Amino acid sequence: MSGQRTRVWLITGASRGLGQAIAEVVLDAGDTVVATARDSSSLDALVDRYGDRVVPLALDVTDRAEVFAVVAEAAERTGRIDVVLNNAGYGLAGAVEEVAEQQVRDQFDVNFFGALWVTQAVLPVMRRQGGGHLLQMSSIAGVTTYPNLGMYCASKWALEAVSETLAQEAEGFGVKVTLVEAGEFRTDWSAGSMVRAVPKAAYDGVLAKRRHGLSGAYAHLQPGDPRKAGEALLKLVDAEAPPLRVLLGNGAADLAPSVLRDRLATWEEWDALARTTDYVEEAAP
Repeated sequence: MSGQRTRVWLITGASRGLGQAIAEVVLDAGDTVVATARDSSSLDALVDRYGDRVVPLALDVTDRAEVFAVVAEAAERTGRIDVVLNNAGYGLAGAVEEVAEQQVRDQFDVNFFGALWVTQAVLPVMRRQGGGHLLQMSSIAGVTTYPNLGMYCASKWALEAVSETLAQEAEGFGVKVTLVEAGEFRTDWSAGSMVRAVPKAAYDGVLAKRRHGLSGAYAHLQPGDPRKAGEALLKLVDAEAPPLRVLLGNGAADLAPSVLRDRLATWEEWDALARTTDYVEEAAP
């Protein structure tokens, strides 16, 4: 850690997938991890391996009161919280017309509101201690969109907006914010961590490829190495001036600039129209 003191991390969704892999990398580096999951017993393997440098806590991020209580307990037990990785989340597959109301609300409750509640709960801790770093687990789906993933994309775009605003508000307190715009990593995200809407026959042709891609057929075959993601985040929190946004994975690094170039080209093409809607001040006689 380049001579730095041991840090305390709070990682949500630490019992599986990317969250678990990142927690292991952080612990291997010598830091302490407050690891949270809905069922704290799912964190037993981490505790068995790393002992008292793991503080396992049960947490349902959709329960705001519980979030505040757990963050307070974490801060009391460890003395401080240096880094928060808002990682808890899952995917919802379905066309915009297909997704049910409760599915959409549940998606936002975890992916957006869960991260928001953790952020709100930890900010007073970080302000008191004079600094900290919030790592918001976004996605390349927070930069662009994909058919059959509209609600997942929407939850990540919402997280992006709040986090960009937060970065401006928290800077004066020494609190840093980074959106982690990750590509595809080798986890069960498209299998056990995916909820699916009831398909409508009208979309069978339009979404055939996307439905197959999100069926779980490619789970654990994705190009991204979860441990390398953890190593990248360690470098990020070591940085003197970490970025507001960072892309992880070759696919994400290739796609995001292309998406933004297309967006800039469209704005330029329609620039003249954009400039027709302001009041025109009449020249003085």
